[in-house]
Amino acid sequence: MFLARVVGELWATKKVSDLASMRLLVVESLDEHREPGARKVTPVVCADTLGAAVGQHVVVAFGKAARVAALGVDGDFALEAAVVGIVDDFDVPTAPASWRKGTS
Repeated sequence: MFLARVVGELWATKKVSDLASMRLLVVESLDEHREPGARKVTPVVCADTLGAAVGQHVVVAFGKAARVAALGVDGDFALEAAVVGIVDDFDVPTAPASWRKGTS
């Protein structure tokens, strides 16, 4: 799992049936260096069944945890990442101001 900021939404009129009813978000991970993560990892497109909004901080899961959270089951589905929590607040004394809500 990783902490991320929702930076946008994604719409696709044609997609596999596994994603037919899924809302898709674009999230930017925050890494251990207190900045957007490595380009190879972020941005990430993930399923959202919780209703996160652009600008909110979220917890994102990968793999089986994501599929179970979004679909209720694991298996061969076209889903690799999902929002599993919307962050209300956090206590990380060394986090930069950019981690705070309403900042970029």
